[in-house]
Amino acid sequence: MNPVASELRAAYAGKRVLLTGHSGFKGAWLTLWLERLGAQVTGLSLAPERESMFISAGVESSCDHRVGDIRDLAKVREVVSSVKPDVVLHLAAQALVRKSYADPLETLGSNVTGTAHVLEAIRLEKHRCAVVVVSSDKCYENREWVYGYREDDAMGGHDPYSMSKGATELVTSSWRRSFFHPSKLSDHGVAIGSARAGNVIGGGDWAADRIVPDCIRSLSKGAPIGVRSPKAVRPWQHVLEPLGGYLLLGMRLMGPTAAAHCEGWNFGPETASARPVADLANALVKSWGSGSWVDQSDPKALHEAGLLKLSIDKAHARLGWQPRWNFDETISRTVAWYRAQVGGATVAQLKALTLEQIAAYEG
Repeated sequence: MNPVASELRAAYAGKRVLLTGHSGFKGAWLTLWLERLGAQVTGLSLAPERESMFISAGVESSCDHRVGDIRDLAKVREVVSSVKPDVVLHLAAQALVRKSYADPLETLGSNVTGTAHVLEAIRLEKHRCAVVVVSSDKCYENREWVYGYREDDAMGGHDPYSMSKGATELVTSSWRRSFFHPSKLSDHGVAIGSARAGNVIGGGDWAADRIVPDCIRSLSKGAPIGVRSPKAVRPWQHVLEPLGGYLLLGMRLMGPTAAAHCEGWNFGPETASARPVADLANALVKSWGSGSWVDQSDPKALHEAGLLKLSIDKAHARLGWQPRWNFDETISRTVAWYRAQVGGATVAQLKALTLEQIAAYEG
């Protein structure tokens, strides 16, 4: 185990962790990682989707699973009051761009008001803890620049999802400056940082309208993959990369230098992993061993960003964080997980495979 992994285990062992959105794709992976670190995990989220990693890998047995909506302030307060978490990892969100066009108000309610509820519950309960609010690389006002966005670039967003993530960051900044200012940390005891990740992939994601699940569905059926935006460039990274960043940021926010880390942080891949969607589709087909894809570009389609990259210089310099798996390793690990599930792996086997991949990433 590398030194950072050892630090994480020392930091999280025995800690009470409240993880919102634990039944989602990233939340399920993070729940198992936290369990491996020895944390006491309480999860708060909507009921899991029938086709989800949370169910297929038996994640419920690894946490105190609580069903609730972060749009319900009373429920959030109840959970914060009963758990008394040492650290809150806030991942719960409406996470799909295309769904945000279909239901923008749900997106705003979950991503903006829901985030305010989590922070307000901590304020009203007067609970001292570290908080990591997870937003997205799409929180930035996208100018289609060829270089990566830095943490002090403007928030924004064209589509309702991207706008909601920019607003999530503004809500977080407002509560931090108004109620939990780092200069008064010894008084209120709440250290808040935010995390912005790139396009996350990995085994167990079955969400609609996401490129990797769409690819796997087609490949497993022997059908061509329909690709909507083959030229769009995204910062692809394995799910464990940003989760490691969230854990590292949480550790710093629990430590003696917490006040210096109450800021926004980018967790993205190296520049070489920011590639067109067509490259991702080709790599998945190659790793799967068969299949093909077809261009389904539509000039009348809903707007989505064409070029998006993150600068990770700050996290590297001040947190000591850096990506560990390159593009090829990310694809290989992702396909291996899906191959196991499509091939009929049991719940126990999929959970074991997930833990094996976490151990390999740590090592």
